[in-house]
Amino acid sequence: MDIIESLNWRYATKKMDPTRAVPEATVQRIIEAIRLTPTSSGLQPFELLVVTNPELRQQLKAAAWGQSQVADCSHLLVFAAWDDYTPERINQFFDLTIAERGGTNDGWESYRTRLLTTYPARGAETNFVHAAKQTYIALGVALVAAAAEGVDSTPMEGFDPDKADEILGLRARGLRSVTLLPLGYRDAAGDWLVAQKKVRQPTARFVTELP
Repeated sequence: MDIIESLNWRYATKKMDPTRAVPEATVQRIIEAIRLTPTSSGLQPFELLVVTNPELRQQLKAAAWGQSQVADCSHLLVFAAWDDYTPERINQFFDLTIAERGGTNDGWESYRTRLLTTYPARGAETNFVHAAKQTYIALGVALVAAAAEGVDSTPMEGFDPDKADEILGLRARGLRSVTLLPLGYRDAAGDWLVAQKKVRQPTARFVTELP
């Protein structure tokens, strides 16, 4: 399938087949696509948890108000944003970049200083909201990557993040859960949505061209 065919094929799968596992190599390609996601200032202010443990998935299913995909999927991805932009986190990114690129320059160090001056001063909640928005860029990339691999997925905000954080021990790591993404294969016989026509706004209504 080309990319448009893949996106027409995908839908928010409501019923996963718990007997079918996504090959590990396929999962790793999706994860790599997520890792390569562009983010503001390149900081990547979130982490990805890949949950395959059945007991944890059952607990997270309860936190997601019983949505079966959380437990029936092959791999459950949890996108967890930084709870704050700290000097340590900002410096870690800049130091990593210097190490990978083999040096620094005045412009790069000036940019580091600007972020260190502005980001931490904004406050933890403002910074978390900003970081959480970055996870949605990664979520979009993940959805496209999964579709390109012929893997079903269901983006989810419908869960209790405080409960998910507690189950996964995220707050102790300076993280807060933002979205869930079950990966797997559709149970076509049990999914009421599988045969429904995909509906999107027509291009003429959705797109405004300004020549």
